Parts: sequence; C-alpha cells; structure tokens
Amino acid sequence: MLKNILIRNYALIDELEIDLAKGLTIITGETGAGKSILLGALGLLMGDRADVTALYDPSKKCLVEGTFNLKDYDLKEFFLVHDLEYDVEIIIRREVNPEGKSRAFINDSPVTISVLKLISSRLIDVHAQHETLHLNEAAFQLHALDAVAETSELVAAYKLKFKLFKKNSEQLQSLKEQELKDKKELDYFNFQFNELDTAQLLPGQQAVLEAELETIENAEFIKGGLSNAYFVLAGADKSLIDALTEVKNTLAQLAKFNPSIATLNDRVQSSHIELKDIASELEALEGNIIHDPKKADIVQEKLDVIYRLQQKHNVKTIDELIILKTDLEQKITAIGSLEEQIKKLAMELEAVQKHLADLAGKLTKKRAAAAPQFSKSVKETLTQLGMANAELNISMEQLKEYKETGLDKVTFLFSANKGSDAQPLSKVASGGELSRFMLSLKSLLAKHTALPTIIFDEIDAGISGDIAAKTGSILEKMAATMQVITITHLPQVACKGKTHLFVYKQEQGKRTVTRIKQLNKEERVEEIAKMLSAGKVGEAALRNAKELLKG
Repeated sequence: MLKNILIRNYALIDELEIDLAKGLTIITGETGAGKSILLGALGLLMGDRADVTALYDPSKKCLVEGTFNLKDYDLKEFFLVHDLEYDVEIIIRREVNPEGKSRAFINDSPVTISVLKLISSRLIDVHAQHETLHLNEAAFQLHALDAVAETSELVAAYKLKFKLFKKNSEQLQSLKEQELKDKKELDYFNFQFNELDTAQLLPGQQAVLEAELETIENAEFIKGGLSNAYFVLAGADKSLIDALTEVKNTLAQLAKFNPSIATLNDRVQSSHIELKDIASELEALEGNIIHDPKKADIVQEKLDVIYRLQQKHNVKTIDELIILKTDLEQKITAIGSLEEQIKKLAMELEAVQKHLADLAGKLTKKRAAAAPQFSKSVKETLTQLGMANAELNISMEQLKEYKETGLDKVTFLFSANKGSDAQPLSKVASGGELSRFMLSLKSLLAKHTALPTIIFDEIDAGISGDIAAKTGSILEKMAATMQVITITHLPQVACKGKTHLFVYKQEQGKRTVTRIKQLNKEERVEEIAKMLSAGKVGEAALRNAKELLKG
C-alpha cells in the first residue's frame, strides 16, 4: 500500500507531504484547489511523461517520492530479476530538473522509466475521469475478462509461443520470397556460371596466352635475332666463345704466378661455362619457335573469350572472373539449399502453431467459463447502483488470425433498460451509466487481482442521492481488502471514508499554493455539511452530516 507521498516543486505545490492509511481514504476540496494535481504527481511515479512547464519554480528540480509497504504482496522476484534490493518498505522517487531531464529511483537505485512503469503497475491502479472511455476498447474488455478468468500464466505462455510463431512465420515468408526471387535468377546464374566454367579459366592464364600470341606473331623476327646471337657467340670462325677459350687457356698458365690472376682465371672459367650454356639455350629456343598461324588463331580465340567475359562482367583481370565464377557457384548451391531450409522451417512452424492452437483453445475455454459469472457479478453491483434492469452479455468471436492475446474477440454487450437489446457499450451507455459500470467492474476486479492500491478520480460522476450512498458503500467494501483512495464531490461518498483529506488553496506571498490536511472528526462534519448545502452551513446541514458519518 501507499504509505506516504512527498511532492516538491510541482504545479501549485511548493512542498507537500501526505501520510496515507489502509482502508478508504477520501479526498475532497473546492474545484480548482488542486486535487487533480495530486494525480499528476502520482502519474510521475507511474512513469508518465515529465513536463518541465509543470514545475512550481522553473529554476529548481521537481521531486515526487512515494513510500510503499509490500508486506502482503509477493514482489521479491521482480526485484531479483531487475537486480534491485528488496525490502518490505520501498521508496520510489522521480526527479525532473529545470532542463526537462527526468530520473527515476527505487530505493535510491537508478532505474529506467520502463522498469518504473512495471513496478508501479503492480502497486497502483489510477482511475482518472477519462479512464471510463477505455471501457469501449476491446483490449480493455478482454483484459478485464482475463483478470476474472485468472488466465495470467496461460496468457504469458501463449504470448511466448505467439512471439516464436510470429518470428518463424516472418522468417518463412522471407525465405519463400527469397526463393521466388532466386528461382527467377537461377537460370541466369547457371548460364553465367556455365559460360565461365566452359572458358576453363586459370590463374595467370591471360598473361601466358598474351605472351604466347606475341611470340607466334613475331616468330620470324625472333628466330632471326636468336640465330644471329648464336652465331656471334658460337657459330662464327672466330666466335666469342672461341676468343674466351684463348683467354681462359692463357690465364690458366699464368694463374700459378699471382693470386689475382688465379681469381681472374676463375671468373673467366665461369663466364666461359655460362656463355656455352647460353649458346646452347639460344640454339634450342630458336629451334622451338615456329610461325604457326593455326596455333595463333587458337590462342587468339582463347584470349577473345577472356576479353569478352571481362568486358561483360566489368572486370579487368582473369582472377576477378575466377572469383565471380566461385560466387555464382555458391549462389546456385545456396538456392538449392534454400528449399531444404524452407521445408525444415515449415515443419518447425507447424509444431509451434499446433502448440499455439492448443494454448489458444485453453484460453478460449477459460474465458468462456468465466464470462457468465463475470456478467452476473457486474449486474449484481449495477443493481445496487440503481440499474436493476441492466444486462451484460459477453460476446466471444473467433478471429481468423492469431493475435498476441489469442483467437478471441471479446465485446461487452450492454443494455441499461428493460426490453432493450444489448449492444456495444459505446453505443448505449450514458456517462453516468459508464461510471457505474466502471465501478462495478473495478469492484469485481479487486477480488481477482492482488493490487495494493486503487485511486478513483470522481468515479461517482453523474450520480447523486441514494445511488451515491450505494457507491460509497461499494467503495467501502472494496477498501476492506485493499487501499482505496477516492476523489469525490459527493457527501454520501465522502462520509464512508476511514480517512478524510481536504485539499485547499492558500496565498503565500505573491503565489497561490495547494495545501492538504487530514480532517479531524469536527472538521469532517463541517466539510460534509458544506458539501450537502453547497457551501452554506446551517444547523440542518450539520445534523445531516453527523447522520451520514454515523453510517
């Protein structure tokens, strides 16, 4: 439950601290005194968007701090999961600085706004005046039915399986689209691959072929040059080798007389051997070079294939063509394996869908089983609130596609008057009827949810007299098992409170500030008398107020 709330520098509040008790707490005050400001401050604790324009003093930070007692509520696991220190009593704090930056803390440990929203949703349910509009929403109606049907564990299991189902469905669709696209390209890939494969490309092949063609085309010129070189080296009467032989023989005779001559002799010996080898290779090479036009055509054809492929694929080297061929081969292989992937994923999806259908069926069964008692309980409370002829039927339709909440579309069909056909709430219920319906619903949900605190902002709008008294009794009954805080303008509701807080404005220097105080017995009589007599308190109003407070 909410034990204490501290507010600093928010709207018309410079500083305000409120101690709250168990049971039913009533908040009253004049219109514009600042009751809604309290809800705004609580909204910050629940993760609502921070607005720097709401700062009382724009040069200082705003602070809202709530102290909660968790003694009777099992929230240890939540704290463990989010790595937070657990205590029976926790403090949630929200700060907003003048620049508009917001920070949140749980027991002085910084937390994200998403974590703040998660924990606060387990501690407080705030019913603002506009919340009644949610009654018309299908999601709200389904959530309410689920709370009574106690499907939380089943819904959690379904959502996990639905998430996997959605993921696999999207992945399968993506693979099928890829397969369709790839199949359109497969023939082209095969054509390109076969063209490159037929070319029998090898690394460095282009340079070898270009050199070979150059040699064949210039064979006569090359042969002549090689022949002349051989003739100079070894073929002439006085060839270079013959001359070097004489030098070699002379130095061989002189080598024994001088070490330097011996060294020169060794060098000449080496040169002589090298020249003889060169001459031999020149002779062999000259013999191997043949002007062969047919072979030149074959080499040219191979090069033309390479040049054409390079131009076609916009590359400059044969190595790039070989890489392209490898890439195409991998793509063709991948397309072949894609079909197997699709088959495997389709089988997995079928198994997931089977499990999902089973969970959805169980959800439908539990919801359908809870619906009659749900309608009966709401109707009983509506009868207490002066709507004895009200009817509530819960329509459940099967959806064609799986949704995050199952296969059920839930619609509340309502009739306020005898003989009228039940129709969707949004079409038939007035504002006052919606308020009473919401109170009836909240009263029912309070029995099925372990929520510590619920706050109502004028849930009694649009009613008066005996119905107002019945409303107060229902709130009082709810407060027997949870903390209920109610903002009201009705004395018949205000008199039911265990604690009565009064909100008022006060001049402070040049500013108006909001204040709040807990009323004692005499002050409560005075306040309820004012509410009964529209501000003019007489003896009759005081007597009536005392009677109301006696219960």
